[in-house]
Amino acid sequence: MTYVVTDNCIRCKFMDCVEVCPVDCFYEGENMLVINPSECIDCGVCEPECPAEAILPDTENGLEKWLELNTKFSAEWPNITVKGDAPADAEEMNGVEGKLEKFFSAEPGSGN
Repeated sequence: MTYVVTDNCIRCKFMDCVEVCPVDCFYEGENMLVINPSECIDCGVCEPECPAEAILPDTENGLEKWLELNTKFSAEWPNITVKGDAPADAEEMNGVEGKLEKFFSAEPGSGN
């Protein structure tokens, strides 16, 4: 098992999760974060830290595409270990439907 970041992180990117991760397995895209499934130790400390409730265990039904997306982009995006500022419109984007199709960017973030 691993944890995965799902679509509600897109354009929310609160980043509370990165500072509690004991193995630094978060990677930063332009408008979302992902978890490297091979580095995640399944401790679960990140899940309750996410204000957008975008982090879920991959054992939940229907998360296969998120496991694939997290695996792919954690290999391409820079590691992030320090919380940055959330986007200015993060609160209003929280819970918006269809964010993967409408807003996802494959561009890397700045990392740290």
